[in-house]
Amino acid sequence: MAAADKQPVVGAGPFNGVLTWVDARFPLMSNWKAHLSEYYAPKNFNFWYFFGSLAMLVLVIQIVTGIFLVMHYKPDASLNASGIPTAFASVEYIMRDVPWGWLVRYMHSTGASMFFVVVYLHMMRGLLYGSYRQPRELIWIFGVLIFLCLMGEAFMGYLLPWGQMSYWGAQVIVNLFGAIPFIGPDLSLWIRGDYVVGDATLNRFFSFHVIAVPLVLLGLVAAHILALHEVGSNNPDGVEIKEKKDAKGIPLDGIPFHPYYTVHDIMGVAGFLLIFCTILFFAPEMGGYFLEFNNFLPADPFKTPPHIAPVWYFTPYYSILRATTSQFVMYGLVPGVAAYVALLLVSAKSGMTKFLSLVIGVVVLGLLFVLEPKFWGVVLMGLSVVIFVLLPWLDQSPVKSIRYRPTWHKYVYILFVISFFVLGYLGIQPPSEVGGLISQIFTFVYFGFFLLMPWWSRMGTFKRVPDRVTFHAH
Repeated sequence: MAAADKQPVVGAGPFNGVLTWVDARFPLMSNWKAHLSEYYAPKNFNFWYFFGSLAMLVLVIQIVTGIFLVMHYKPDASLNASGIPTAFASVEYIMRDVPWGWLVRYMHSTGASMFFVVVYLHMMRGLLYGSYRQPRELIWIFGVLIFLCLMGEAFMGYLLPWGQMSYWGAQVIVNLFGAIPFIGPDLSLWIRGDYVVGDATLNRFFSFHVIAVPLVLLGLVAAHILALHEVGSNNPDGVEIKEKKDAKGIPLDGIPFHPYYTVHDIMGVAGFLLIFCTILFFAPEMGGYFLEFNNFLPADPFKTPPHIAPVWYFTPYYSILRATTSQFVMYGLVPGVAAYVALLLVSAKSGMTKFLSLVIGVVVLGLLFVLEPKFWGVVLMGLSVVIFVLLPWLDQSPVKSIRYRPTWHKYVYILFVISFFVLGYLGIQPPSEVGGLISQIFTFVYFGFFLLMPWWSRMGTFKRVPDRVTFHAH
């Protein structure tokens, strides 16, 4: 009788019967409830909360279109009978001869840029509302790791068409690793797989782009979502809705993600697809920003393009790299590091903190005089991305959301966004003396936003955070 009690109860209809059969063997409905129908999200989500689901949508677009592209693409740098690299010719074949191949290729290339647009806006939402603060530090770290994977995926995918900018862009970026002391030359050789960017480089980048990085990316996305659903979503007020529940344990300020936010996100998806399709059908190259004109020319190792620059979503970091000259190191970084160490010594309360700050500062200052500027450019370029990981500990504000911070804090964020756009624009432009100086100024602004955050984030008069979320029906 006890064994009979454990048997699954078959539903009234055939569909319910199938669900019961599956659920007895796989936690289908329990996962549906945990992550959708009984996952309670704050009821005051706004426009900024579209971009998480949109990122998932673009990821699906990239995977599906990538599968169809791989069916026809050949990662071969050797020349065919027409004297054109086979890889480049296979892309041209997709564009011209494969039915709807042009559409799939343009969906993939447009999707790459739109992915970064959506992710940058998603990260901006996190900055504005303090979504990296306790208890969501791990969610944020997973998110930054996803961003790093996206950058690697985009860089390696950029090489695959084997056009002029693909070839020479990879040549420049891979050679940067040669600036790392002791291991640099061997590391560059290992990444290329040869002494120059060639067939070995193309094949290993293809393997990483199609198999290795997507697997890591999907794992990180799953971890990101699981961590989010474990602690709950943040909201524009920064109020923890799990702290106030009714007798049934349901958050008073929460509503089920499904159907409320699944329907809500459909509106965001519709708006996004309208923009996506407009670009796709009317301006897939986006004036050379999404697909550079030089990349429609086959790679030629004997002909260097007059101006080599990465795609727009890498240009802010590339601009920081270019800004790091010997003069910038001597007259910018050396005084900047010395001033920052002095600030740490004055403000630190712990003797151990002062000691460590002094020792690390002296070591860094010494290395600034010893190592070449090219190395420090690579360091700053990498640090400009990795520093996002430290945000949960750099931000010392007593409140999470920008809504309840002093008004002047908004101008600090605006200045940071301006610095990002200016650096991005200058990274696309050919090098110039004036542009280099502006890049150096805004490099200081960019890093100052993060490194001075422990001080400026605590300053000013803060508004009282409400006990419950503020919500106005619309």
